Amino acid sequence: MKKHHVLRIVLITLASVAAACGVAVAAYIWHINNEISSGVDDDLRSTLTETSDQEPFYMLLLGIDKDEERADSSAYGQDSSAYRTDTIILARVDPTNKKVTLISIPRDLMIDMGSNGYQKINAAYSIGGASYTTQVVSELAGVSISHYAEIDMDGFGAVVDEIGGVTVDLPVAVSDPDYTGLELAAGEQTLDGTTAALLGRCRHGYDDYGSGGDFYREANQRMLIGAVIDKVMGSDAVTIASTISTLAGYVTTDMNVSDITSLATQFQGIDVDSDIYSGQCPTTSKYIDNTWYEICDTDAWKEIMERVDAGEAPYVDASQDATAGVAGSVGISTNSSNASSSDETSTDAVYTGNVSVLNASGVQGKASNAANELSSAGFTASAGNASSKTETTAVYYNGDGKQKAEGVAKTLGLSVTPIENDGTYNTTVDVIVVLGSDYSS
Repeated sequence: MKKHHVLRIVLITLASVAAACGVAVAAYIWHINNEISSGVDDDLRSTLTETSDQEPFYMLLLGIDKDEERADSSAYGQDSSAYRTDTIILARVDPTNKKVTLISIPRDLMIDMGSNGYQKINAAYSIGGASYTTQVVSELAGVSISHYAEIDMDGFGAVVDEIGGVTVDLPVAVSDPDYTGLELAAGEQTLDGTTAALLGRCRHGYDDYGSGGDFYREANQRMLIGAVIDKVMGSDAVTIASTISTLAGYVTTDMNVSDITSLATQFQGIDVDSDIYSGQCPTTSKYIDNTWYEICDTDAWKEIMERVDAGEAPYVDASQDATAGVAGSVGISTNSSNASSSDETSTDAVYTGNVSVLNASGVQGKASNAANELSSAGFTASAGNASSKTETTAVYYNGDGKQKAEGVAKTLGLSVTPIENDGTYNTTVDVIVVLGSDYSS
């Protein structure tokens, strides 16, 4: 056989293989597109607003717990919404400036649903599905929503496992033996998929910090999303493609593989510490007709959404972030967008460290009670008596213990500004609390 005949056969063979591979790839992409869009109907598509590739847009992220066995159990609390929308996050995505804002909306938020009456917002999904939920959130936030993604909560754990786990930083220890079974120490933790999913569901692990378990859970969810973004966007193209493939089994979205890949490419190299903003809809709890609801603070909510829509951080100062120093956090949330990322976290309270509680009130047992309360919150606390009585309660700190002092003050419900110890108290503990006669436990 002549050489040019052999070459021709080789070229034809290679072309055939390439064509076959192309068909296979096209078929695979078609399969994924078909899978992730299977739950997207015309009603939802007509609700979404078109946007260009470079313009900032809003995307609704819903977490639906579709495990019927879990929904029927008490493992995550007896709640009529167990099989409704478990997580609601409104995301603002700015491809040009490579910025993402994540705003949690409490699932117990009271909403006027017209003919359906006043309901918790998580009922919208069971009433009218994805399209109605999108309409409700759009009206609440006063913005148009361009994209939608719904994920089965079990799928989040699968994605975390696909990327080899995620690393998070917990301000306080999480102990939830009776519900999720979580036992996590404070500090940096690397979580597998199961643990990450449980942390995203956990609210009773924060019972020592008041009744805001859902808010701490929502803050942790935003932290976990940030951790996944950080891991995926720092990965190679193969890992990104593999992650998209894994997501396909758990996600319903109007975006196709090309849209997702293009967006992922634009956000590669994102700095989650400075390029992600995070916050939540401000509410107050109210007991109505034997049910607890969250009532939106409309004035504060309007101000937050004005900042978000302008591409700024949601909060003006740390006092607006009710979860700071207790639940996890991601990016910038607690200060104005003009501050640097290092400044954003410098005032966050920390709930660890050695604390000396001194009783200067003249009432026996106050220091012991306060020390016990601090120990329950994660501090190592001891009680003693001050050398003299005083009327005013004060909190002092040594060295770099200011954030720990903030945590102590919050735990004890003290409206005081921590003061740096100038040597008056000869001790090396992180924080010194002097309980005056004005302190009431």
